[in-house]
Amino acid sequence: MCGIIGYVGSRPVLPILLEGLKRLEYRGYDSAGVALHVPEGIEVIKAKGKIVNLEETLNGLEFESSVGIAHTRWATHGPPNHNNAHPHVDSVGDLAIVHNGIIENNHFLRRFLGEQGIEFQTDTDSEALAQLIAFYYEGSLEQAVRKALSIIEGTYGIAVVHKNHPRKMVGARNGSPMVVGIGENEHFLASDVAAILAHTRQVIYLDDQEMVVIEDGSFRTKTVTNLEIQKPVQQVTWDLESIEKGGYDHFMLKEIYEQPSTIRNAFRGRLLEEDGKAKVGGLTDNIESLRAMDRCLFLACGTSWHSALIGEYMIERLARIPVEVEYASEFRYRNPIIDDGNVAWAITQSGETVDTLAAMREAKTKGALALGICNVVGSTIARESDGGVYIHAGPEIGVASTKAFTSQVTVLAVITLLIGRFHNLSKDRGQELVQELKAIPEKVEKILAMDDEIQKIAKVYSKADNFLYLGRGINFPVALEGALKLKEISYVHAEGYPAAEMKHGPIALIDENMPVVFVSPRGGDNEKILGNMEEVKARGGKIIAVVNEGDVNASALADHVISIPETVDYLSPLLTVIPLQLLAYHIAILRGCNVDQPRNLAKSVTVE
Repeated sequence: MCGIIGYVGSRPVLPILLEGLKRLEYRGYDSAGVALHVPEGIEVIKAKGKIVNLEETLNGLEFESSVGIAHTRWATHGPPNHNNAHPHVDSVGDLAIVHNGIIENNHFLRRFLGEQGIEFQTDTDSEALAQLIAFYYEGSLEQAVRKALSIIEGTYGIAVVHKNHPRKMVGARNGSPMVVGIGENEHFLASDVAAILAHTRQVIYLDDQEMVVIEDGSFRTKTVTNLEIQKPVQQVTWDLESIEKGGYDHFMLKEIYEQPSTIRNAFRGRLLEEDGKAKVGGLTDNIESLRAMDRCLFLACGTSWHSALIGEYMIERLARIPVEVEYASEFRYRNPIIDDGNVAWAITQSGETVDTLAAMREAKTKGALALGICNVVGSTIARESDGGVYIHAGPEIGVASTKAFTSQVTVLAVITLLIGRFHNLSKDRGQELVQELKAIPEKVEKILAMDDEIQKIAKVYSKADNFLYLGRGINFPVALEGALKLKEISYVHAEGYPAAEMKHGPIALIDENMPVVFVSPRGGDNEKILGNMEEVKARGGKIIAVVNEGDVNASALADHVISIPETVDYLSPLLTVIPLQLLAYHIAILRGCNVDQPRNLAKSVTVE
């Protein structure tokens, strides 16, 4: 994987491909390349590293071409080098392919093709698919692709061109997103709408086991088994401005500062203050199932898993429904027990996370009602779930999630209100939740105004090699999220723990070189967390405390204090996480890291 764009039209293709690749840079990658249909056949140019390296290689070269494909690679098979960069070609260079996903029977295919006398030039699994399509090619590119796809095992999003078909492109998907863009006598094929948004907002989304054949001015969609299908054309609702930096130094910083508005968007139109209730259009058809629900499963990975943990605290406390939070990547491999009355929520920013999608399908197969919480309209989880909720955070470009996390938590609070009022949540308590939730955006703005203070703290600790993050109750997941943010973008080792677990092992790490971040708003466990601070101080550890305004006890123990406004404890993660996002951002900048494209990470993980 990581990013794909293709074009068939009348305009010069190279500028379109390069622009599209740049729109996909946020996804993370280690090499880039293009394959152009020129009068002589297929011309492939690629380079290790960033797109600027590809542009330097292309400098001064001119091509007569209006059909081509391009790719940014995130290495899975073989090291990130020029040879393994996409596009890949067959042995004689007649065919070129770009591929996202993993070919699981790659070794079998290599042996089979090797026995046919085919020599491989790269370490990648993607080349096996290119060679296989070429092996089956007998004049019809479409049929060769279809036959090859019937044999491979694994996931793919592909775009294929062939020298004998100068005005044709074939695309397909299985587990890795692909979208077709429809313009005026031109068509685009991409793994992400961002790559083509400058040219069209009219799109269709391919589903698994579907293909598209694009030719001059037209396209056809089919299943891989050759059944003609009609796909609905959809309108993309966001614009180019939303995927630009807008004057900020980095997308991540922009997205941190967008959180007052994205939190509002997540609850806008869903809160009924007078009744202390919530309404969610995407769950209208599932109300009776939610009313009868006796167990809730959250399926998620990474940051979304942390938001799910917060949702567990909310729903169990306010709705009194048992909740289990599962790593989606492990869920389907342990034969999970699903009973009637279980509801499985798949939580994912992209709606394409392959582990989460597989877990949702497993839960659905076993009889659970499968609902989605995601950000991307038209994504696979949005289409395959039985219902769900969009978080309305807008496109999140920074690889390390920030605004999507708080939007997910906000939506989980709305869902808690919806479910809770069916059960134990009183009208008065519901009204309190609505009022407090509506007040959160303004309180986030107050925290963002403290950015300079947080930056000063970051300067003190920017050279530390290890951090410990501690929280209790509903803020334990915030400690996990704070540690993850620091790891993701600064490459500093950081661990999050429940504060009470510190003395069960991690306390051995604490000395004068160990910064310890306490997430400690006022609440039922506040006195106990003060005791944990005392334990750190006694061993010379340095304390950064996120506390409520006026908390003199915690402030007396901490070396550095970040004071935040108060709210009810079950909404406090929406406030406590903001300083941790800013702290991680500034430490990463001070260490010279690329915060928008951290090494080895991809925005949407579409391979296992």
